[in-house]
Amino acid sequence: MINIIAAIAENNAIGLKGKLLYWLPADLRRFKTLTTGHTIIMGRKTFDSLPKGALPNRRNVVLSRSKKDFPGAERYASLKDALASCSEEEEVYIIGGASVYAEALPLANRLCLTEVHDTPKEADAFFPEFNRDEWEVAFLEKHEPDEKHDQSYDFIDYIRK
Repeated sequence: MINIIAAIAENNAIGLKGKLLYWLPADLRRFKTLTTGHTIIMGRKTFDSLPKGALPNRRNVVLSRSKKDFPGAERYASLKDALASCSEEEEVYIIGGASVYAEALPLANRLCLTEVHDTPKEADAFFPEFNRDEWEVAFLEKHEPDEKHDQSYDFIDYIRK
């Protein structure tokens, strides 16, 4: 199954200068819970943004045409090649960035989104527009701001109809 996982603002913004827009500890916990033990596929810039490199307890796959080494990760020149290396029963999570999300969206079975109820003043990376009529909500959990989260947000999983 091909899953896409992302935290998106109301305007679909996902990042600025190679960093996430929001610090949401609950979102980071959810990301870890969903992706641990599975394959994660990301672009080179996303891999470079990881503070400690490859994420533990996951098969890390980086999309890059360069011959650069990505310690702890496998490299494939294309999303097609990366997906071909996965078994049919393997849970695959696409974790970014924007161009990888755009390429993977037509192939995805599920979107695991954290929809942040905010529009950032500045952003340079955006999640692709998608037709919500093509998806049904399979899971929804609403969260209000608290001592660790400045914005309200929803965990929402969409399954392709």
